[in-house]
Amino acid sequence: MIRFTSLIFLILLSFPLFGQTKNVTVITLDGEINPAASDYIHYGIEQAKENNSECLILRLNTPGGLLESTRIIVSSILESPVPVVVYVSPPGARAASAGVFITLSAHIAAMAPGTNIGAAHPVSIQGQMDSTMTEKVTNDAAAFIRSISQKRNRNIQWAEEAVRKSLSITETEALNQNVIDLISPGLRSLLDTLNSKQVQTIKGTVVLQTKDAKINYLDMSFQQKLLSILSDPNIAYILFMLGIYGLLFELYNPGLIFPGIIGVISLVLAFYTMSTLPINYAGLILIIFAVVLFILEIKIVSHGLLTAGGILSLIMGSIMLINNESPLNAVSISWEVIALVTVLTLLFFFFAISLGIKAQRRKPVTGPQGLVNEIGEAITEIDRNGLVKLHGEIWKAESQEGYISRGSKIIVTGISNLRLLIKKSDK
Repeated sequence: MIRFTSLIFLILLSFPLFGQTKNVTVITLDGEINPAASDYIHYGIEQAKENNSECLILRLNTPGGLLESTRIIVSSILESPVPVVVYVSPPGARAASAGVFITLSAHIAAMAPGTNIGAAHPVSIQGQMDSTMTEKVTNDAAAFIRSISQKRNRNIQWAEEAVRKSLSITETEALNQNVIDLISPGLRSLLDTLNSKQVQTIKGTVVLQTKDAKINYLDMSFQQKLLSILSDPNIAYILFMLGIYGLLFELYNPGLIFPGIIGVISLVLAFYTMSTLPINYAGLILIIFAVVLFILEIKIVSHGLLTAGGILSLIMGSIMLINNESPLNAVSISWEVIALVTVLTLLFFFFAISLGIKAQRRKPVTGPQGLVNEIGEAITEIDRNGLVKLHGEIWKAESQEGYISRGSKIIVTGISNLRLLIKKSDK
């Protein structure tokens, strides 16, 4: 009886184990590799670990991105206790530049039909690097990708040529050359193919049980989406210029408040974004110098020389702002944005700021200073002191040029102790 009771008890304890549903966690990265992307992938690995997922599937479509973020992602994948499957999809997607490194670092690399991988050669979008720098960054990238390929037993020769020769291949070629592990037309098909595969993680060998597994989709959080948007160098550039516009407009038109608030918020967001980007401070200084030249053009007659210098400085600074001399960096400010900002900057300084300066220089029209140079009439004879009528008001007046007859036109030259200082007007 005791044995029977014990057997029933063990069976009951086993029910939860039998009833457990296998699951996989799926994240999607469609865009540039940036700090938000690295945080998202790290978060996905942690969630897959907490959910006891069979694996984490990263659906990837990227043109490339930042070196530092790529290194963080690769490190997270290599150290992941949960098998990471990088799946280049949907059809038409690509794993270019930094995406090559991420794909090769996966425990299992897969691609959908109609996709491609490659073109990982380090380039400088903002200008040609010298031969020494080119060789340096290329060797660094080649060593990085060789170490990843060796770790995952992939085609080391192709990986290095993808860096040195910018090779790009289709999914079929990638499979034939041992760059990836499999081709799958869809996510469910991928799970069926992954089933029973053995994967070596830092915790040992794992046998995947993915057939009919439940799919847990994990989207970016609001903060990650916001950071991803702000990490766009075009957005950072626009925020920076908008911040400068706002502060200058507030300084030359005190009391408007709103431009100042927008300016401060924009600058804070711009500097936060720039902290995540490879900023070239020479470019930043040139942009600030351009703003100074535009301001001087408004105040100093230079016959357009300061404006020309400002335009040249702004364009050069905008081109140089993002430093792309790192091996994997593939971010830049688009020429369309640079051209648009340059035109808007010119319009801003020649219209908005110039109007503000003109308003500051305008002669006062209220208060005592507003009476200077105004024309009035003497209502008494004025030898030294007398009375005048100005703007319908009677004022005590003091002549600065001797005798003034009654009824004569006078002009106000100043005010002293509520007494008008006057002289005879020729008008």
